[in-house]
Amino acid sequence: MKKKINIFKTITVGIIGYLFPSFCSAQIIGAGGGHCLRICSNNIVQTWGYNNLGQLGNGNNIESHVPVQVWLLNGVSAVSGGNFHSVALKSDGTVWAFGEGQSGTGYSVNYPVQVSSLSGITAVAAGDGFCLALKNNGTVWAWGINGNGQLGNGANTYSSIPVQVSSLTGVTAIACGGPHSIALKSNGTVWTWGRNADGQLGNGTLVDSNIPVQVSSLTGVTAISAGRWNCLALKNDGSLWDWGRNYNGQLGNGGITDSNIPVQVNSIPGVIAISTGNSFNLALKNDGTVWSWGWNGSGQLGNGTITDSHVPVQVNALTGIVEISCGDSHSIALKNDGTTWAWGWNGWGQLGDGSITDSPVPVQVTGLCSVFTSINEIDHSSSITVSPNPFRELVTADFNLTKESNIEISIINVLGQTVKKYSEKMNPGNTKQIIEMSDLPANLYLIRVLINDEQKVFNTIKID
Repeated sequence: MKKKINIFKTITVGIIGYLFPSFCSAQIIGAGGGHCLRICSNNIVQTWGYNNLGQLGNGNNIESHVPVQVWLLNGVSAVSGGNFHSVALKSDGTVWAFGEGQSGTGYSVNYPVQVSSLSGITAVAAGDGFCLALKNNGTVWAWGINGNGQLGNGANTYSSIPVQVSSLTGVTAIACGGPHSIALKSNGTVWTWGRNADGQLGNGTLVDSNIPVQVSSLTGVTAISAGRWNCLALKNDGSLWDWGRNYNGQLGNGGITDSNIPVQVNSIPGVIAISTGNSFNLALKNDGTVWSWGWNGSGQLGNGTITDSHVPVQVNALTGIVEISCGDSHSIALKNDGTTWAWGWNGWGQLGDGSITDSPVPVQVTGLCSVFTSINEIDHSSSITVSPNPFRELVTADFNLTKESNIEISIINVLGQTVKKYSEKMNPGNTKQIIEMSDLPANLYLIRVLINDEQKVFNTIKID
């Protein structure tokens, strides 16, 4: 049964000690309210799950139970999933968003749009209707809804464009919760702002703040995460500290009493990364195992049950993990063999296994990062252009051929299937091939052009 998403956002923070081709740090994976994201080895992004506001970024609003490719987005180095939107950081320091209104347009879009006025960004985080970005000068920028002061700029008004978080410098990591935010400074202190009704700001009060306040008695912190109702921090001595709501035991100290100051999570030695969701948490150990605690109504703790746990328990049969991320009521993890695993709530296909059946144990995401990756482009002397892009009915391929050539044009969908093919022998010089696409649904398509067995590849978008 499908259910209403409760607001959340978490982000895994910290450098993981495994490297993949083109991957240099965490945020290769991201879990949103009811969807997930993954950067593939060629730095494109694939998504799956809920898509009511275009948070999958594939040009439509149809949920997908298997991975689909985000339109025309490459060179991506980090991703984060919000409640109904997604945000991506490119290697050039620009930020791109899709889904619910956080692209800076003020309205929902189902394809990536560059966020204005942001450059030199090194990290991104997506929350419930708002985003954060960390610049290379240690300042933090925020945009989106702001009713609880989660943008941290001293106001409580919505901003469609990034505004600077007040009086916050020297920041090294950021995370978004429900309607609150958290930042880690280079001196190991932690700062929070936004909603505080459950003590999630950790400053000993229950009063919201629209500017950053320091978390009480917490130093030596190396990683942070923010969930729907609580925050979590990892200290340099390996201890974990949690604060905020504790109805489901998400503070991990064996009780169910809320705390507006940090309390220590029952010991889990060797933790190197953390993530927090809607009333539950994940911790990754240096032996590649994953541990969880808190709410477990959909199996999001991954221990084979749907019973809450007030202390950490090990996720079943999961080893070799290098990155973790919590969604609203589901979890995902990246293994050192490049596979991605998910567990918990699956009402919109966010586990990516082709079903909508919840799972209290990890299942492998199917078909992930397999689309287009086997197609390698080969340069050649002939000039080719394909236009327009995006298109509605027709695409024109323009050739400037240096000699008589055998031309083959293939139209390939996001599942890697060839849906149209044209073959022709063309004379030298300028010539055109008009491709009829009106019978195809709106989506991303790859156009592969073979010229005497040398190929050129184009990504194109069909819109309604």
